[in-house]
Amino acid sequence: MSAQEATAPESVGGVSKGQLRSFIERIERLEEEKNALSADIREVYAEAKSNGYEPKIMRQVVRIRKMDGNERAEQEALLDTYLAALGMTG
Repeated sequence: MSAQEATAPESVGGVSKGQLRSFIERIERLEEEKNALSADIREVYAEAKSNGYEPKIMRQVVRIRKMDGNERAEQEALLDTYLAALGMTG
C-alpha cells in the first residue's frame, strides 16, 4: 500500500472504496470464468461438428430446451401460422 493510499479516505462521495473494489474484483473473476466456459462450449460444438452434427441446429435445440412447454407451443403455433401465410407449409 502506498503512502497516498494509506492516508486516503475509506469512502469517496458516500462510496465505500473497499466494498466497491471487492465487487469489481468479483465481477472480473466471474467474467474470466464466463470466458473460459464460453471457450469450452465452443470446443464441444466443434467436436460435435467433427462428428457430423450441425452446430447451428444444436444451438436451436439448446435454446428450445430452455423454454417451458407453453412458451414452446406458442412459438411453434405462431411459426406454423407464419409459414402457412407465406405458403411454405409442407
